[in-house]
Amino acid sequence: MTWQRLDRRTIAVHCAWLVAPLASFVLTLLATGGAVGVRGWLTLAGITLAFLVITIYGVLRLTTTRYRISASTFELNTGVLHRRRRSIVLERVRNVDLTASPVHRVLGLVVLRAGTAASDGGKELVLDALPRATAHRLREELLARADRTHADDPVIATMHWKWLRYAPLTFWVFGGVLIVAGAATRALNGLDIKWWEIGIVQDAFAAFGHSALWLTIPLLALGLTLLGMIGAIAVYVETWWSYRLEWTDAETLQVRRGLLTTRAVSIERRRLRGSRLREPLLLRAGGGALVDAVAGGLGNQEETRRRSSVLPPSPRAEAARVALEVLGLPQGTDPSLRKHPEVAQRRRVVRGFVFVTLPITFVLLLLGFLLTTVLLHVAWIFFLVTAPVAVWMGRDAYRNLGHGISGSHLVIRSGVFSRDTVLLEREGVLSWSFSSNPFSRRAGLVTATAAVAAGEQGYRIRDLAESDAVDFAEAVTPNFLTEFLARPSREVLG
Repeated sequence: MTWQRLDRRTIAVHCAWLVAPLASFVLTLLATGGAVGVRGWLTLAGITLAFLVITIYGVLRLTTTRYRISASTFELNTGVLHRRRRSIVLERVRNVDLTASPVHRVLGLVVLRAGTAASDGGKELVLDALPRATAHRLREELLARADRTHADDPVIATMHWKWLRYAPLTFWVFGGVLIVAGAATRALNGLDIKWWEIGIVQDAFAAFGHSALWLTIPLLALGLTLLGMIGAIAVYVETWWSYRLEWTDAETLQVRRGLLTTRAVSIERRRLRGSRLREPLLLRAGGGALVDAVAGGLGNQEETRRRSSVLPPSPRAEAARVALEVLGLPQGTDPSLRKHPEVAQRRRVVRGFVFVTLPITFVLLLLGFLLTTVLLHVAWIFFLVTAPVAVWMGRDAYRNLGHGISGSHLVIRSGVFSRDTVLLEREGVLSWSFSSNPFSRRAGLVTATAAVAAGEQGYRIRDLAESDAVDFAEAVTPNFLTEFLARPSREVLG
């Protein structure tokens, strides 16, 4: 292939970033009746200057960016003041992802990212804006270097809109409201506007803020919760619209999703080391779960976390099916997990008291003696409420503990705020490490960590019986720890 350029519409993509700050400025003008201070106008001038600089730079970058696929490499030349030439060997390409923001979609463009495995340096080449047809053709050409055959039934899962009922059980119900509120506050501060001085806010506070707080506060909490639920549903729809999980061929797992920003993430089968079934507390209470792939070659830790998701919040039975199917395991596989020593339960209950209940109670008591007796009553009420919660959460965390072996996979389960069940290929375990502290040693417990070149790099089996830890690791990966088994376990782990 000869050297190719990016699409000229890339310049429009560079200009599109100005829409958000301009819209914020216009809304501020409307909210304040045009009363914007000197700081606000300086902010607008700074935005305009930055827009001009970035736009000029974008034009220059467009004219100096070239890419091509040679016989053995994918090459990219970039740079305005400093020329840079990068390439990756085609045989080492592990993923080719296509994404399109709303601006890209309006313009008919797609962003292509081709990356290698972390063991090869985690290189990634990004083409900011290609015509949609060109991007798909280029992706197929990059992935076609491997010998691949189509699977008989490539589709693993598609979207069911009845799963929307799980959207309000996710982080976005409350976290989304806080994120939006924080972003709006920062934007107003940048324009030297205090939100509590805006007329509509003052009118609302004057009408409801000084009386009937017993009614106003619950209604405000209810309103924020409903707003968060609507936002969570909107995020769910935007993120998982047109969701499809399939084998595009026998060796490539692909996740397609997105409404405004479309995404297509590819995971090579030989880089797939396992799967993780996640059950956050609220989602678990509603009978739901989601699934992540444990795979290498997805980028750094943040990129891996973002690109490894292969199933949206859905019924737990569906999540369990997908977690097994992406690994090629038969359905109905439900390994019996080994229980951990009873002392592990006591440690979790004690931690709840030591790190939450007792410190906060002590602070409230101290402030009560120094400031007002009202806080003394708050302290004992807090203790009575959180003490049984700490006991319950400690026992729940213990019930969620488990480890075992299921055929060719290691199974690890743990967590209370998010109960995670991880299935790891035993052949993918590269090493074991064992750690303990004075408290766990006194209790006869140890934490074993299985290191893998994928996902979080290491997966912990917490609070194993010290006498069983090395034997279990040897059962998972025979002959790894033979030399240590000849010594007493306490000598190895101490």
